[in-house]
Amino acid sequence: MSSYQEILSQIEDLKRKAEDVRQQEMAGAIAEIKRLMAQFGISADDLGFSGRAGGAKAKNRGSVAAKYRDPVSGKTWTGRGRRPGWVLDLEGVGKSLEDCRV
Repeated sequence: MSSYQEILSQIEDLKRKAEDVRQQEMAGAIAEIKRLMAQFGISADDLGFSGRAGGAKAKNRGSVAAKYRDPVSGKTWTGRGRRPGWVLDLEGVGKSLEDCRV
């Protein structure tokens, strides 16, 4: 009967072997995919890959209407993201964001 340590050693050895086989099979699969793409003239864009990291498809959020307008410069802000300098300046002189609502 094998000891616990021997079994753990065998498990680690099998994990290494499995990863080696996986890498070999993956290399073959990639080669086949590239061959088929070349044969049929398929590009990454055709497959929906935009080249951006973080997901297959970005959400189309569109533009957001401005909620606030700087009374001096006329610049606008949607209320999303970091507060622009003109908002911070107005708040610094005691005005509220509601004073600039569009």
